[in-house]
Amino acid sequence: MSLHLNFQLALPEWLDSCVENWPEPLASVEQRMRLAVKLSAENVRHGTGGPFGAIVIEDRNSRLLGVGVNLVTTLELSIAHAEMVAISLAQSAIGNWNLGAKADVQLVTSCEPCAMCFGAIVQARIDRLVFGAYDPKAGAAGSAVDLSDSPAFNHRFEIQGGVLADECGVPLKEFFQGRR
Repeated sequence: MSLHLNFQLALPEWLDSCVENWPEPLASVEQRMRLAVKLSAENVRHGTGGPFGAIVIEDRNSRLLGVGVNLVTTLELSIAHAEMVAISLAQSAIGNWNLGAKADVQLVTSCEPCAMCFGAIVQARIDRLVFGAYDPKAGAAGSAVDLSDSPAFNHRFEIQGGVLADECGVPLKEFFQGRR
């Protein structure tokens, strides 16, 4: 038997210039969310994946540690959610699985995380989750299920939902209207 021993996950080529040319500072949660929404919208516009964008940022100095877009449909990898990609790239950037080890770190994502992404937030020791659109079908921060009080988790973090929710919903609507 021959097992497949690796896979590759790479962000779309357009993403680097999108982030590099971002005109706003990333000081407030709204400014941070606008970048996550832009990533989401560009992912839909370019046809490189689903309508979700996420960033990981050091809260005190607004240093961007990682970005992600949903790549599930293009890579055929169920773990390639925007949050998982952003968290993984942030861990790689600082060389530590524990993102909260040296600074308060925030995950800003255009949509409420699912259970898998919520678990990754816990495991990565992120200090604060900020999300935009609520997800009544899969949201794990209170919409479909609330994992924030689970006794199974050994790490707690602050949650702020509904930030620029209407703006976050636009790429979602565009993506799913194109699928119908």
